[in-house]
Amino acid sequence: MKEYNKDEMYMARCIQLAKFGIGNAAPNPMVGSVIVCDDRIIGEGYHRKCGEAHAEVNAVASVKDEELLKKSTMYVSLEPCSHWGRTPPCAELIIRKGIPKVVIGVVDPFSEVSGRGITMLREAGVEVKVGVLEKECSDLNRRFFTFHNYKRPYIILKWAQTEDGFIDHGRPDDPNISPLKISSEISMIEVHKMRSEESAIMVGTNTAIADNPRLNVRKWDGKSPVRVLIDRFGRVAATSALFDGSVPTLVFTENRKNNISKDNLRYIRIDSSVNDIYLILKELASENIQSLIVEGGSKLLQSFIDLGLWDEARVETSYFSIGDGVKAPKLSNYKIIERKSDETSSIYRYIRN
Repeated sequence: MKEYNKDEMYMARCIQLAKFGIGNAAPNPMVGSVIVCDDRIIGEGYHRKCGEAHAEVNAVASVKDEELLKKSTMYVSLEPCSHWGRTPPCAELIIRKGIPKVVIGVVDPFSEVSGRGITMLREAGVEVKVGVLEKECSDLNRRFFTFHNYKRPYIILKWAQTEDGFIDHGRPDDPNISPLKISSEISMIEVHKMRSEESAIMVGTNTAIADNPRLNVRKWDGKSPVRVLIDRFGRVAATSALFDGSVPTLVFTENRKNNISKDNLRYIRIDSSVNDIYLILKELASENIQSLIVEGGSKLLQSFIDLGLWDEARVETSYFSIGDGVKAPKLSNYKIIERKSDETSSIYRYIRN
C-alpha cells in the first residue's frame, strides 16, 4: 500500500470527497476540497450537483471560524475556476477570504479555465502548488478530461459472454425467441448502477428489434442515461420500448419518412455513405454528453473496437458454454485493471493502452 506524505494525504481525502458527486456532478467534474489549519482539517466540501456550489465554496462554508482561513491551506483536486458560469469564480472566493496557500491536484482542461485559475491566484499573492496525486486526480475525472481533450464522450463498451465466447445463441428474426440470459441478478444490479453514473447509452437496430430493451435504470436509484439508437434505415417499430417517451432518446437515421421529433424523442439525420460513428460522436459531444455506454450487439461493439474508439470495456464472462452462437467482440491493445468474481461469473474491466 502506498504511503502518502502530508500533501498527498489531504489530496487523497479530496478525491474521496469528490466521489460523492458521482452521477450528479456531470457534466461538471467531480471535485473535492479540504481546508487545513495547523495540521487539522477545519473544512471539507465537494461538488454535489451540476449548477450548485462548487467544492471550494462548500469547504469554506463548512469552516466555523473564518478567521482561521487567513492562515490555512486549501487542498482541491481540480484547479479552481476563474470564470463566471452558473456560479461565481472559486479563485476569486479564495482570494477574497485571504487563504494564503492552495494545493491543486491537476490543471483543469476546460478552455475557460486551463491555467487561468492558477494565474489569478498567483497574481493575487497566493502560494500555489500543482500536481499532487496528479494521475489519481486525472483518473477521477477521465470522462471530463476525455470530453475536453478529444471533443468526444468517454466510451465504455459493455457486454456479457459465455465462457466459450458467445453473447447470444443463434436467433432468427423472431421476437418470440428470448435472448440468451447470461448476466446474474447481482451483475444486472451492477449494470444499472453503471447506467446511473453515465450520460448516455447506445444500441443499434438489430439489438433494438431482437431484445426490445428499455435501457433505463430500474435496479438502482439514479437517473436514466440518454438513450441513443442507431437505426439507419428506420427498421425499429414505433412500438419499441425505446420510443415510450420516458427517457430522452436520440435516434440517428437517414430514413426521412414518418420521423417526427417530439417530447423526449429526437431524430438526427446521418449519411450512411460515410463513416458515421465519428459524426455521431461529434453530435453527442455537441449535446454535452460526456460519457457513452455502448451496449449494442457484436457488430456495433466491434466497429468501435476496430476504429480504436473506446476507453474502457466491462465484460462479464459466465461460467457456462453453449458451443455455438453469436460471437463476442474481440478486444485488442488493452490491459485488465479490475476483476470481480462470484459463483456464476467474472466481471473484467479493461482500459485501452
